[in-house]
Amino acid sequence: WENGKENSQKPIGFILSLEGADSIISLDYLEKAYESGLRALGPAHYGPGRYAYGTDASAPLNQQGKELLRKMDELGIILDATHLCDLAFWDALEIFQGPVWASHNNCRALVDHNRQFSDDMIKALVDRGAVIGGAFDAWMLSPDWIRGKSTPKERNVTISTVLDHLDHICQLAGNANHIGIGSDLDGAFGKEQCPWDLETIADLQKIPDLLQKRGYSENDIQKVMSENWLNFLRKNWP
Repeated sequence: WENGKENSQKPIGFILSLEGADSIISLDYLEKAYESGLRALGPAHYGPGRYAYGTDASAPLNQQGKELLRKMDELGIILDATHLCDLAFWDALEIFQGPVWASHNNCRALVDHNRQFSDDMIKALVDRGAVIGGAFDAWMLSPDWIRGKSTPKERNVTISTVLDHLDHICQLAGNANHIGIGSDLDGAFGKEQCPWDLETIADLQKIPDLLQKRGYSENDIQKVMSENWLNFLRKNWP
């Protein structure tokens, strides 16, 4: 997008990723999905799953899950650690040797819930060269959020609140090389459950100024806005 051409003349690209692997009913289906363009996969979502337990559930990876990860390794599919329960997370990092990211996840140290990463989990992801995308779901940004009752305005959940989580990751990593915009703004919820100062997706453009006010350099701001994800893909694109 920096080639000087008008935006209307530039192609739109996307990466085919799957959240929750239950629809992959066999490893043959995983191969077919890869042939159709699948390049990133999160084995879990909410609760018990075919391959792994996710948010609000807890169990080690089962045998199918281990076989799935080995096949992902073989094919070069990126592991998305988002939503993996703690036991499955640690099993996955031990078994899977390929590239890992977390497309939309926040920090348990700031909002204590099993959906979030502990500091030890964040450090393990940093050691693996992962990028962690900050999530904009309000309940992940405000302690003791009550679904259906709490509001972003009442709890003062803002875009800057998301940056608190990204900054926490930077403090653990010692640099800004492992954070990005994850958002999770995919239509599952609206303004009732996202930062109150985010009216449209265009408001993500407020992030550079907010990071600058926190002392982030222009180079680090570019990393957060796009370069960390791009560098990850340049290095690991299968």
